[in-house]
Amino acid sequence: MNARFDDLLVTRWGARFQGRKFPVAIGRGGIGEKKGEGDGVTPAGVFEIAQIAYRVDRWKFNAPILPQHVIGLFDRWSDDPKDPNYNLGICKYDYPYSHERLRRADALYNALGVLNFNWPEPIAGAGSAIFIHAWRRARFPTEGCIAFAPDDLIDIFTGWTPKSRVIIRA
Repeated sequence: MNARFDDLLVTRWGARFQGRKFPVAIGRGGIGEKKGEGDGVTPAGVFEIAQIAYRVDRWKFNAPILPQHVIGLFDRWSDDPKDPNYNLGICKYDYPYSHERLRRADALYNALGVLNFNWPEPIAGAGSAIFIHAWRRARFPTEGCIAFAPDDLIDIFTGWTPKSRVIIRA
């Protein structure tokens, strides 16, 4: 599969989007075939950004092509294969299943994109929450997500076109 100009091409060496190169952080397990929940692998394949979510109190940007969700105080993402809402976003104050809080004290999820990996009809245990988000620091491994410097992340979201895809290659 050849990457087009408007595709976000991600490899372990970096990323390319609309003629620009970006440093990227990938999963601690590298890029490859996901074996299951928690394996730390960034899945290889061709994906779409299904939606973006952001903290309106921390970010202001315009990404009109992508469906958007403002992250609220009780927004979570289920990563528990026993949960009927596995690999889906939920909004609950007290949630009994394992999950990630989307509204965090750090800047990791100030803005994030949800890839359509194992979504919107997830297979329990196949892997959840493959996000595009801000990194902790340059090239620091993720749990399987793709992470960029915050300004680069916003450049990608605001430059997204209807033809854009995420291509992840090992």
